[in-house]
Amino acid sequence: MRAAVLHEIGQEKLEVLDDVEAVGFGPGKVRVRVRATGLCHSDLSAMSGVLPQPAPFVPGHEGAGEVLEVGEGVGNLKAGDRVVICWLPACGACPACGRGQSELCLAGFMNAGTPNFRRAGGTDPDVFGFAGTGTFAEEVVVDAGCAVPIPDDVPYDIAALIGCGVTTGLGAALNTADVQAGSSVAVIGCGGVGISAVQGARLKGAAEIVAVDPVASRRGSALRFGATKAVSPEELADAKQQVTGGEGFDYVFEVVGKSATARTAYENTRRGGTLVVVGAGAMDDFLQLNMFELFFDEKRILPSLYGGGDVLRSYERTIALWRAGRIDLAGLITHRVPLAGINEALDQMRTGTALRTCIEI
Repeated sequence: MRAAVLHEIGQEKLEVLDDVEAVGFGPGKVRVRVRATGLCHSDLSAMSGVLPQPAPFVPGHEGAGEVLEVGEGVGNLKAGDRVVICWLPACGACPACGRGQSELCLAGFMNAGTPNFRRAGGTDPDVFGFAGTGTFAEEVVVDAGCAVPIPDDVPYDIAALIGCGVTTGLGAALNTADVQAGSSVAVIGCGGVGISAVQGARLKGAAEIVAVDPVASRRGSALRFGATKAVSPEELADAKQQVTGGEGFDYVFEVVGKSATARTAYENTRRGGTLVVVGAGAMDDFLQLNMFELFFDEKRILPSLYGGGDVLRSYERTIALWRAGRIDLAGLITHRVPLAGINEALDQMRTGTALRTCIEI
C-alpha cells in the first residue's frame, strides 16, 4: 500500500512509497482503511524534532476511515463501520481515568514506540506511526480504542478534523477555560486549532474575541468564524487598550507552542485572568516567569491537552454542534490534496496559507 514516510528527523519532505504494509493486527486490534486525514501542525513539529518521535515514521494523527477487519475480542466494531482515529485513547483503568481526567491517560503513548508499518525492502524495514497512529497511509492498524465509531452521516473529511484540531481548540474554550459569557478573549495563533478556539469562545458567549495572527488571510478567516476583531501581533497592544482599557483580557489562548508567544499571552492576560496554553512546544523551550509576578498577578495558567476533557464525549458534543449548525467545520478545510500531493500540503501549513488541508486518500 501507499504511505508518506519521513526517513530522518529534520527532513522537510515526505516520500510517498508503495511498498509499505500496516502491521500488528491481532487480538484487540482494528485495521482501518483511511479515507481522509488532516494535516496538523503537530505533524510538522514531529518532523522537525520539536516533538519526540522515532524515525522513520508515517506522520498523520487526524484521520477517519472505515473498518476493514477487527481482531479477536473487539466487540464494539465491525467491518464497514465508519470511525475517527483517536490518537490518545483512554484505558479506563488507570488513576487518571479513574479521576475523570482521561485526556491524561498514558495508554496511547505506549503504542508510539512500537512500529505500525513495515517496508518490503530497504535498510530500515520497521516504520513507526506518529503518536501510535500514522494516518498518512492507505491503511493503519490501531488498538480498538483508537477507532471510535461515528454516525454514517458524518463525512470522512469532517470526521478527520474532529480527530484532533477541532476537539483540541473547542475543548480549550469549553472544557479547560470554561469561558464565561460576556468576557473578553484573545486567541494567539489562528490556524485550524485557533479558529476552533474562537468558535468555542463564541459558543460560550464571549463579548469580545480578538484573533491574533501574522497571516492576513487567517485574520480574515477568524472574523468569519466569530472573532470580533483580528489583528497582527504588532497590533495586539492597541487591541488590548481598545477592548479592555489596557487591563488585559479575561482569557488568552496561546495556540502556537512557543515560549515567546506564551509570554506575550501572559502579559496580555488581566490580573486574575486565565492563560490557556494549547500549543504543543519543545522540551527545551522554557517559559520564564518571576516569582513576584506569579504571586502578585494571580493569573491562572491552564495547559490544555487534547481539549482538556473526556475525548469520546467531546467527539459526541462536536458532532451534535455541527449537526445543529452551531459550529462550522467544513469551512475549516481550505485546501484538498491527494496523498501524492502531501508535500504541497506541508508547504501550505508552513506558509500559513491553509487553515486545514484535507489529504484525500
